Amino acid sequence: MTTPAPKAPPSESPTDSVEDASEDPATTSATPEGATLEDPAVPRSVGRVLDLLEIVLAKHACNLTHAAQSAGLTPTTTLRYLRALELRGYLARDAAGDYSAGSTLLRLAASLRDRSVIDRLASAAQPHLDRLAEQTGESAYLAISDGRIGTYVAAAESPRAIRHVGWVGQDVPLENSALGSALRSPGQVVDRTGAVEDDITAISRALPVEGTLGIAVSIVGPEHRFGPEERSDHETALNQAVEALERQLRVTGEDLA
Repeated sequence: MTTPAPKAPPSESPTDSVEDASEDPATTSATPEGATLEDPAVPRSVGRVLDLLEIVLAKHACNLTHAAQSAGLTPTTTLRYLRALELRGYLARDAAGDYSAGSTLLRLAASLRDRSVIDRLASAAQPHLDRLAEQTGESAYLAISDGRIGTYVAAAESPRAIRHVGWVGQDVPLENSALGSALRSPGQVVDRTGAVEDDITAISRALPVEGTLGIAVSIVGPEHRFGPEERSDHETALNQAVEALERQLRVTGEDLA
């Protein structure tokens, strides 16, 4: 599929220093896609910059038009914030005008490799995911969440020829999804069909951890393979995997806050 060429960014002018009316919460009835709810403790401009950074990273690469539409900002304001992130190295812009992760962000990510709590968690969970995929014949995933969005960080693929793949590194909406419902009720098994992808069923259970980091394990596969008997077997296997992971984390004393 051919990606349309991005529109040329607007030129900067003296009026760029003026905040747009579209940024005023009083003029907006809903939170734009990719933007966070207004928090009086966070300066509005800081929140907008962080929103744009998350929007670009979630898409891996996007142009000014998409970023502005997703954040609910004018192109002029969006350009100013994106350029600030580019100058600090958090974003980079290519010849086509698309923004993506920049050198500073890549350096920071590299400095955390194999030392972050996520790396340790994924390493601890991998054997349990492998066993779960073998037992159920479906793909198994480990997800984390900051309370707004879930992201799959580790997986074990189904051994079947037709299987669900490709969610590692992908963001998942919490609203109406099995992952979101499970995170709101740790210890309970939740299943949903078609919440994130059509004809795909997910069965999830979250770990009861303290702190702001949500953690859950999911079984994901084609809907037609999730009959009543299969769902019951999958729930049993999922419960065993999550409880085994919980015990392991308690033994190692991993701080997941």
